[in-house]
Amino acid sequence: MNRKKMVTTFRKLHKWPGIIIAVFAIHFALSGMIMNHRNLFSGVDVSRKWMPRSYEYQNWNQAAVRGGFSIGEDSLLFFGNIGSWIKTNQGFIDYNQGFPRGIDNRKINQLISFNEKLIAATQFGLFQRGISDKDWQSIPTPASGQRLVDLFIRKDTLFILSRNYLIKSVDLNHFQTIVLPAPEGYTRSASLFNTLWELHSGELFGTVGKLLVDLLGFVTILLTVTGLLHFFFPKLIRRKKQITGTSGSLRAKFRLNLRWHNVAGYIFVLFLVINTIAGIFLRPPLLIPIVNSRVGIIPGTHLDNNNPWNDKLRKGTWNEKLGIYIFSTADGFYAADENLTRPMIRFNSQPPVSLMGCNVLEPVDSTKYLIGSFSGMYTWDAVNGEVSDFFTGKGYEAPSGMSRPVSDNMVAGYLKDHRNNQWVFDYNHGIEAVSNTAIWEMPDDVKLKSPISLWNLSLEIHTGRILEQFIGMFYLLYIPVAGICVLMVLISGFMVWLLAHRKKKKLNNG
Repeated sequence: MNRKKMVTTFRKLHKWPGIIIAVFAIHFALSGMIMNHRNLFSGVDVSRKWMPRSYEYQNWNQAAVRGGFSIGEDSLLFFGNIGSWIKTNQGFIDYNQGFPRGIDNRKINQLISFNEKLIAATQFGLFQRGISDKDWQSIPTPASGQRLVDLFIRKDTLFILSRNYLIKSVDLNHFQTIVLPAPEGYTRSASLFNTLWELHSGELFGTVGKLLVDLLGFVTILLTVTGLLHFFFPKLIRRKKQITGTSGSLRAKFRLNLRWHNVAGYIFVLFLVINTIAGIFLRPPLLIPIVNSRVGIIPGTHLDNNNPWNDKLRKGTWNEKLGIYIFSTADGFYAADENLTRPMIRFNSQPPVSLMGCNVLEPVDSTKYLIGSFSGMYTWDAVNGEVSDFFTGKGYEAPSGMSRPVSDNMVAGYLKDHRNNQWVFDYNHGIEAVSNTAIWEMPDDVKLKSPISLWNLSLEIHTGRILEQFIGMFYLLYIPVAGICVLMVLISGFMVWLLAHRKKKKLNNG
């Protein structure tokens, strides 16, 4: 194929896919920039009435409830993505006073009672409140601003688990941060998924990396807008020439617009290609083959640190009978000695937990636990390793080869009251009673006070999940198809510049 035909082909590949993907590219860019700064946008909410119907809370779904406990003979305190509420025989009481503005700031991952206070671990910090107090009060901790994932108690000590560290306190005024010991046979590596995730967001290279990805978002918008203008400019020029007989000013703007498009394109094309490739592997179906892959840690990056559990901790508890701590991590379940000094030991038998992490870790008896995640709910014996399905009672058999990353029972929460009534909260279907226990309707008042955060809305747009209501399960193809389309536009655009515009510039200079 000669140069002229190659240029023509690349121009077509650049033009038409570019026009088709333009709106989606802007959505990717804007939503990605918002997602990169969750703290900054945590106070901004969007009413769910403006969202597709599937985003309206129904039956306590979408992790509205993660857990709870009885606080009286007929009262339940429960918590989750809607914050904290109290259920009584008379109705529901809003118990979110004192949290910072924004639904994201009152998403509670764990809430327990300690020293006659209620303690809440939220997305951005630790809070306390007496039952009769008027509002929640922030507790400064060494993990302030970090995502806290769990709380548990051993004797008179409160343990606070972030995704990086274990923190303990006996009085909520003095805290000790503990780096958990490395596991037996530890070798420094990272999951390929996490590496690609941090590369895509820029976090792999710290604040500078995130700002660079923000810049790539701005460049994406610039390339999209200038590309569309380049498509429409010839029509505008012809129309103006027909009306006025001249089009000089528009031609000058046309050349300036093309120059901006070309310069931004050839400077950032490599970064945009790398970022796009990383992104398409973060969602099914391309996620499935890499989900268990591990790679070496890139020196000097955010993943290159001395904490073997950096961004890996999900749940924790103390087992009195066995005299060990049990931690659910991104690498599985581990046991730690009571002094937290010896290497942690991975349990030989592992209950299934989805890539999104463990949502339920509740004791059944002295050695058994309920383990809930988007992979389902299971009963796991930490001593003999037996795992059985909570819903069917059947023994668990690990699937061979690649399998679905989630199950039909996407467990987001679990609640048991003082009468041993139990409820499971499915992410999609909401509240499900166990053993004929009565369920409770989700009142309009709770729905009205539970908008979606701008960050979560951006996540739904960025991942394409917002399209599920319109195209069903085909939305899973949105990211790979859109990603391939973006790659086609980027690479073909660079080739057009390389083969045509760069040559023309050389001829003009000659």
